[in-house]
Amino acid sequence: MATFTIDAQDRQLGRVASEAALLLRGKTTPDFKANVAPKVKVHVVNASKLNITERKAKGKVYTRYTGYPGGLREQTLEELIAKKGHGEAVRKAVYGMLPGNKLRKEMLKNLTITD
Repeated sequence: MATFTIDAQDRQLGRVASEAALLLRGKTTPDFKANVAPKVKVHVVNASKLNITERKAKGKVYTRYTGYPGGLREQTLEELIAKKGHGEAVRKAVYGMLPGNKLRKEMLKNLTITD
């Protein structure tokens, strides 16, 4: 099982997330298969030292729907970080970059984030 470490200090959120998604997907390994989740572990360290601009923190909005009428909920990146920490912001970014199929959940299990 291959293990990769990504240092997020002074780097942009999207750059770190895209690198993590590429590794989790297994695209960097010679035995890549699109229908198989690779045996790869990715550790993201120093997530709290990410370089997130004020414009991105206030402008990036995550939406979700509760399922009830009028149940559209919005949360900015700034609110997400205050409530759940920088790790959740990285996890959401990587989640969005992985393919939306049955393997997404399996690949995301191999991602660990430390602040």
